[in-house]
Amino acid sequence: MGKGTIVAELLARDPEIWYSVSATTRSPRPGERNGVDYWFMSREEFAKTRDRGGFLESFDVFGDLKGTPRQPVEEHLAAGRDVLLEIDVQGALAVKRAFPEAVLVFIQPPSQAVLEARLVGRGSDDPAQVARRLSEAAAEEALASRFDAVVVNDALEPTVAQVAAILDDSHRTPREQDG
Repeated sequence: MGKGTIVAELLARDPEIWYSVSATTRSPRPGERNGVDYWFMSREEFAKTRDRGGFLESFDVFGDLKGTPRQPVEEHLAAGRDVLLEIDVQGALAVKRAFPEAVLVFIQPPSQAVLEARLVGRGSDDPAQVARRLSEAAAEEALASRFDAVVVNDALEPTVAQVAAILDDSHRTPREQDG
Protein backbone atom coordinates (compact mmCIF):
# COMPACT_ATOMS: atom_id res chain seq x y z
CA MET A 1 0.00 0.00 0.00
CA GLY A 2 1.41 3.28 -1.10
CA LYS A 3 0.84 6.94 -0.44
CA GLY A 4 -2.05 7.01 -2.91
CA THR A 5 -3.93 4.42 -0.87
CA ILE A 6 -3.38 6.45 2.31
CA VAL A 7 -4.61 9.60 0.56
CA ALA A 8 -7.74 7.83 -0.68
CA GLU A 9 -8.55 6.64 2.84
CA LEU A 10 -8.01 10.12 4.32
CA LEU A 11 -10.33 11.64 1.70
CA ALA A 12 -12.96 8.98 2.39
CA ARG A 13 -12.83 9.81 6.11
CA ASP A 14 -13.03 13.57 5.62
CA PRO A 15 -14.72 14.79 2.44
CA GLU A 16 -14.00 18.40 3.46
CA ILE A 17 -10.33 17.92 2.59
CA TRP A 18 -9.49 19.03 -0.94
CA TYR A 19 -6.91 16.91 -2.76
CA SER A 20 -4.53 18.74 -5.07
CA VAL A 21 -3.83 16.80 -8.25
CA SER A 22 -0.19 17.22 -9.29
CA ALA A 23 0.99 17.90 -12.82
CA THR A 24 3.56 15.70 -14.55
CA THR A 25 5.24 15.28 -17.90
CA ARG A 26 5.42 11.50 -17.66
CA SER A 27 3.07 9.33 -19.65
CA PRO A 28 0.00 7.93 -17.91
CA ARG A 29 0.27 4.43 -16.47
CA PRO A 30 -2.50 1.98 -17.36
CA GLY A 31 -5.74 3.09 -15.70
CA GLU A 32 -4.56 6.59 -14.80
CA ARG A 33 -6.86 9.46 -15.76
CA ASN A 34 -5.98 13.05 -16.61
CA GLY A 35 -7.16 15.43 -13.92
CA VAL A 36 -7.77 12.60 -11.45
CA ASP A 37 -4.41 10.89 -10.94
CA TYR A 38 -2.28 13.66 -12.46
CA TRP A 39 -2.58 16.52 -14.88
CA PHE A 40 -0.58 15.03 -17.76
CA MET A 41 1.24 17.79 -19.65
CA SER A 42 3.81 18.05 -22.40
CA ARG A 43 7.21 19.34 -21.32
CA GLU A 44 6.51 22.54 -23.26
CA GLU A 45 3.17 23.13 -21.54
CA PHE A 46 4.72 22.37 -18.16
CA ALA A 47 7.60 24.80 -18.77
CA LYS A 48 5.21 27.58 -19.83
CA THR A 49 3.08 27.05 -16.71
CA ARG A 50 6.18 26.99 -14.49
CA ASP A 51 7.61 30.11 -16.11
CA ARG A 52 4.31 31.98 -15.49
CA GLY A 53 4.55 31.09 -11.77
CA GLY A 54 1.76 28.54 -12.11
CA PHE A 55 3.26 26.01 -9.69
CA LEU A 56 3.78 26.21 -5.93
CA GLU A 57 6.68 23.86 -6.42
CA SER A 58 8.10 21.98 -9.37
CA PHE A 59 11.05 19.67 -9.81
CA ASP A 60 12.58 17.07 -12.06
CA VAL A 61 11.71 13.72 -10.47
CA PHE A 62 13.33 10.67 -12.07
CA GLY A 63 13.54 12.44 -15.43
CA ASP A 64 9.96 13.74 -15.45
CA LEU A 65 8.81 17.19 -14.40
CA LYS A 66 6.28 17.29 -11.57
CA GLY A 67 4.60 20.20 -9.86
CA THR A 68 1.70 21.43 -7.75
CA PRO A 69 -0.63 23.81 -9.60
CA ARG A 70 -0.71 27.07 -7.60
CA GLN A 71 -4.12 28.61 -8.35
CA PRO A 72 -6.47 25.84 -7.15
CA VAL A 73 -4.46 25.37 -3.93
CA GLU A 74 -4.56 29.06 -3.13
CA GLU A 75 -8.29 29.26 -3.94
CA HIS A 76 -9.17 26.37 -1.62
CA LEU A 77 -6.98 27.70 1.19
CA ALA A 78 -8.58 31.14 0.83
CA ALA A 79 -12.00 29.44 1.12
CA GLY A 80 -10.89 27.91 4.44
CA ARG A 81 -10.49 24.33 3.24
CA ASP A 82 -7.68 21.99 4.14
CA VAL A 83 -5.59 21.00 1.14
CA LEU A 84 -3.85 17.63 0.88
CA LEU A 85 -0.77 17.28 -1.33
CA GLU A 86 0.88 13.98 -2.21
CA ILE A 87 4.34 15.14 -3.25
CA ASP A 88 7.98 14.17 -2.87
CA VAL A 89 10.34 15.48 -0.20
CA GLN A 90 11.87 18.34 -2.19
CA GLY A 91 8.39 19.54 -3.18
CA ALA A 92 7.16 19.32 0.41
CA LEU A 93 10.06 21.39 1.69
CA ALA A 94 9.41 24.02 -1.01
CA VAL A 95 5.73 24.18 -0.01
CA LYS A 96 6.75 24.60 3.64
CA ARG A 97 8.90 27.60 2.66
CA ALA A 98 5.93 29.15 0.84
CA PHE A 99 3.37 28.15 3.52
CA PRO A 100 5.11 27.89 6.92
CA GLU A 101 1.81 26.79 8.50
CA ALA A 102 1.72 23.69 6.27
CA VAL A 103 1.89 20.40 8.16
CA LEU A 104 4.38 18.00 6.58
CA VAL A 105 3.96 14.28 7.23
CA PHE A 106 6.74 12.00 6.03
CA ILE A 107 5.41 8.55 5.14
CA GLN A 108 8.20 6.05 5.71
CA PRO A 109 8.24 2.42 4.60
CA PRO A 110 8.88 -0.10 7.38
CA SER A 111 12.13 -1.15 5.66
CA GLN A 112 14.04 -0.91 2.40
CA ALA A 113 13.07 -4.52 1.65
CA VAL A 114 9.36 -3.71 1.95
CA LEU A 115 9.79 -0.62 -0.22
CA GLU A 116 11.60 -2.66 -2.86
CA ALA A 117 8.83 -5.29 -2.83
CA ARG A 118 6.20 -2.55 -3.23
CA LEU A 119 8.06 -0.95 -6.14
CA VAL A 120 8.62 -4.28 -7.89
CA GLY A 121 5.01 -5.32 -7.23
CA ARG A 122 3.74 -2.15 -8.88
CA GLY A 123 5.17 -3.48 -12.14
CA SER A 124 5.61 -0.07 -13.74
CA ASP A 125 9.37 0.30 -13.26
CA ASP A 126 12.24 -1.67 -14.75
CA PRO A 127 15.03 -2.91 -12.41
CA ALA A 128 17.20 0.16 -13.05
CA GLN A 129 14.31 2.46 -12.15
CA VAL A 130 13.62 0.46 -8.97
CA ALA A 131 17.29 0.74 -7.97
CA ARG A 132 17.24 4.51 -8.62
CA ARG A 133 14.03 4.92 -6.60
CA LEU A 134 15.51 2.94 -3.69
CA SER A 135 18.60 5.13 -3.70
CA GLU A 136 16.46 8.27 -3.78
CA ALA A 137 14.27 6.94 -0.95
CA ALA A 138 17.35 6.59 1.26
CA ALA A 139 18.32 10.20 0.52
CA GLU A 140 14.76 11.36 1.25
CA GLU A 141 14.68 9.51 4.58
CA ALA A 142 17.71 11.54 5.62
CA LEU A 143 15.47 14.63 5.35
CA ALA A 144 12.57 13.20 7.37
CA SER A 145 13.62 15.18 10.45
CA ARG A 146 12.65 18.38 8.60
CA PHE A 147 9.00 17.22 8.56
CA ASP A 148 6.49 17.86 11.32
CA ALA A 149 5.83 14.14 11.77
CA VAL A 150 7.06 10.77 10.52
CA VAL A 151 4.63 7.86 10.15
CA VAL A 152 5.80 4.33 9.37
CA ASN A 153 3.56 2.85 6.70
CA ASP A 154 3.42 -0.76 7.86
CA ALA A 155 -0.36 -1.38 7.91
CA LEU A 156 -3.07 0.70 6.26
CA GLU A 157 -5.52 1.35 9.11
CA PRO A 158 -2.97 2.38 11.77
CA THR A 159 -1.09 4.51 9.24
CA VAL A 160 -4.24 6.33 8.15
CA ALA A 161 -5.33 6.77 11.76
CA GLN A 162 -1.95 8.29 12.68
CA VAL A 163 -1.98 10.72 9.76
CA ALA A 164 -5.61 11.69 10.46
CA ALA A 165 -4.72 12.37 14.11
CA ILE A 166 -1.80 14.57 13.05
CA LEU A 167 -4.09 16.54 10.76
CA ASP A 168 -6.75 16.84 13.48
CA ASP A 169 -4.14 18.07 15.96
CA SER A 170 -3.00 20.73 13.50
CA HIS A 171 -6.42 22.39 13.83
CA ARG A 172 -6.30 22.64 17.60
CA THR A 173 -5.11 25.84 19.20
CA PRO A 174 -1.99 25.67 21.37
CA ARG A 175 -4.24 25.98 24.46
CA GLU A 176 -6.35 23.00 23.32
CA GLN A 177 -3.22 20.97 22.70
CA ASP A 178 -1.94 21.65 26.23
CA GLY A 179 -5.22 20.71 27.91
